[in-house]
Amino acid sequence: MRPLDPRLLRAAPAARRPVAALAVVGVLQGLATVATAFALAALVVAAVRGEPLREASLSLAALLALRAGLAWTAERTAARAGARVTAALRTALLRHWLTVPAERRPDPDRGGVLAAQGVAAVEPYAARFLPALVSAAVVPAAALVALLVVDPVSALVVVLTLPLLPAFAALIGMATRDDTARRWASLSALSGHFADVVRGLPTLVGYGRAERQAEVVGEVSRRHRTATMRTLRTAFMSSAALELLASISVAIVAVTVGLRLTHGTVDLGTGLLAILLAPEAYWPVRRVGAAFHDAADGAEAVADVLAAIDGDPAVADGAATGRSGVERSGAGRSGVDVRLEDVTYTYPGAASPVLAGLDLAAGPGLTVLTGPSGCGKTTVLELVAGLRTPDTGSVRAGRTHLVTQRPFLPAGTLREVLRLGSDADDPALWDALRAVGLDGFVAALPAALDTRVGDDGVGLSAGQRARVVLARAMLSDAPVLLLDEPTAHLDPAASALVHDVLARLAERRTVLVVTHRPELVARADRHLTLAARPVEALR
Repeated sequence: MRPLDPRLLRAAPAARRPVAALAVVGVLQGLATVATAFALAALVVAAVRGEPLREASLSLAALLALRAGLAWTAERTAARAGARVTAALRTALLRHWLTVPAERRPDPDRGGVLAAQGVAAVEPYAARFLPALVSAAVVPAAALVALLVVDPVSALVVVLTLPLLPAFAALIGMATRDDTARRWASLSALSGHFADVVRGLPTLVGYGRAERQAEVVGEVSRRHRTATMRTLRTAFMSSAALELLASISVAIVAVTVGLRLTHGTVDLGTGLLAILLAPEAYWPVRRVGAAFHDAADGAEAVADVLAAIDGDPAVADGAATGRSGVERSGAGRSGVDVRLEDVTYTYPGAASPVLAGLDLAAGPGLTVLTGPSGCGKTTVLELVAGLRTPDTGSVRAGRTHLVTQRPFLPAGTLREVLRLGSDADDPALWDALRAVGLDGFVAALPAALDTRVGDDGVGLSAGQRARVVLARAMLSDAPVLLLDEPTAHLDPAASALVHDVLARLAERRTVLVVTHRPELVARADRHLTLAARPVEALR
């Protein structure tokens, strides 16, 4: 966890301008504060000496108005910068995960925490901490230079005491880093356990173990709460320590100025300027300490996000150009060959490979892949689609469109769901819906294609979701279609309709389908059976 990681702006270039603008505004605020000290001292001295106050009052009023305008600008810019940095970083993270094979992606639970709470925690880091860090590098130096010109003795006191603040802040920051790391670990554990419980809730209820899991979730929540309170306690104590140290340092300046005023070795204007400028040398450093505690989660999240993005540059580069043993070709052709040669694949953490020495060949037409559950049929489709990279061997295929057992349906209108991945017009959408037998259902909806569905197809039945994604596959121009159990949620009549659609698609494309339906096997041009060992061509 570093206070400033330059990789952040490289990973999210859209955030450079708002963050730079926020830093500039912060520096201007500090310089305006120094100028305000001069104006206020001049006004007080003029009042004590009975001199005209007009010029000094106008200068002070103008500087106060400028500071108010800068404060308003800083708030607006901070909100914009935080939102842009968060959006840009989340986009970069998700884009990276989409370009690497599945085995290089994080665990879904950890990935969900990182992309949601983690990236959201970056907002105060970018909007508050980074500008405070820039101000702390510029404003104390400006205040110190002004003090050196006005009162060298006070400047010497500040020079001797100011380094204590960043030194103590660094020591406290190391403790905060450890507490924050523990808190993130507890949050990931809580998120992962809760997600596991939700996924397995039907089974737990069936075996009467649901209530026991409530106790376990409560215990994990207690550990997360304890870690959070420990972090907050450290933040409050460190802020108090920095405030105390800065107050003592300013008091030393005030005491020396007071003694010299008593002995007449310094005039009122100089002494007042020294007392007003000294806090401005310490304030930016105190602000950095306070902002760092507010943004500690964001700093930890930035480190994790950048580690995820930069963790394996070779993989990220290879995703776009064709990785070891993976070739993409045949864009625009009506159908291309799919070939796996001597492919071995092992899931991360598994003791033995799920596929070993696999050879598979499929050309234009309908090819069905069958085999017992767990033998690697879905893995074959993911290898062909480029979602996974084989340990050994080679995979050659054209551009693919994959329909998984749980396909992605975003929240939006039916038109948007169907057009995901294509630019088909409305007549083409209706043709696809007619082919899968959903045209009557959609036409009967009040808004037809403009009907909104929820995330993951909420509002549609399992069979309707299956046919919607099949219609979306028909609209794709990919020469290779991969489908994993496309009729798993359909009745016999709807399954027969889908089988007809697949047979028509196979007339002009390469269609590879994983299925247990003997009706589809009977209509296939090629039937491949996947067992514990390589695929055997039966027809």
